[in-house]
Amino acid sequence: MLGVFLQETHSITTLGLNSNSYIRGVMNKALGPEKGNSLVDRLMSNDGVNGLESLKWMDANTIAEMVKKEHPQVIAVVLGFLESEHAAEVISELPTRLQTDVIIRLSSAEGVQSEALLELNNILDDAAITSSVSSSDMGGVKTAADILNLVQGGVDQDILSGIDKMYPDLKQQIEDQMFVFADLVDIDDRGVQTMLRDIPTERLVLALKGADEIIKDKFVSNMSKRAAEMMLEDMEVMPPVKLSEVEDAQKEILVIVRKLADDGTIALGGAGGEEYV
Repeated sequence: MLGVFLQETHSITTLGLNSNSYIRGVMNKALGPEKGNSLVDRLMSNDGVNGLESLKWMDANTIAEMVKKEHPQVIAVVLGFLESEHAAEVISELPTRLQTDVIIRLSSAEGVQSEALLELNNILDDAAITSSVSSSDMGGVKTAADILNLVQGGVDQDILSGIDKMYPDLKQQIEDQMFVFADLVDIDDRGVQTMLRDIPTERLVLALKGADEIIKDKFVSNMSKRAAEMMLEDMEVMPPVKLSEVEDAQKEILVIVRKLADDGTIALGGAGGEEYV
């Protein structure tokens, strides 16, 4: 952890001298005052973080190794506690036999009582829960949909197929909440032009491979004539690619789009988007 690192380096380097102020300044310049101060305060509030809170700082593979032998309901709680992108990475690391069961339990959850959270926290670490989590913060169809939106390599479709065999209505509810690549057609032209500044051209070319013409036209019509011609030429000469590679590129673009939407830079339309009147 950052606190431990600073303590150990204090005696051997000048990094430890007034390091809190230095790191706060660097974070503020990189992230802005609000996000920078929030992150530094969170890192330096204790010598370390415990239990559930510590999961947010672990890589996906480590978390998967920790929880894969736990009951699927426990794993569902863990996924609901994490950010969607982080949770998507974790579920991709879980054994295939667990993935569908965990998502079913996550999507069926209406919340987790504080006593259950405390018990889970104690399983992960013998300390009192350090984060402010309420039952309304995790679980439900929308949470499951947000996670599946970000799962790559075709794992999302495998999970949905598994759910469909047991609970077709639940599968439909999840799909109704998912924001998929085809929904980009509902974003206004100004939003698409903003997206194009952040999307790597080579990933867009791959993502549009085999996509419906209406989606291709949406992007092409918002490019300069030269940029559109170059992209279409690249698509023409591109050799056959695996469907999973196309889907992964599409999901990478969706991650970018969702971040722009979360920042308020663009407004999403279509499935899972907010309606305007």
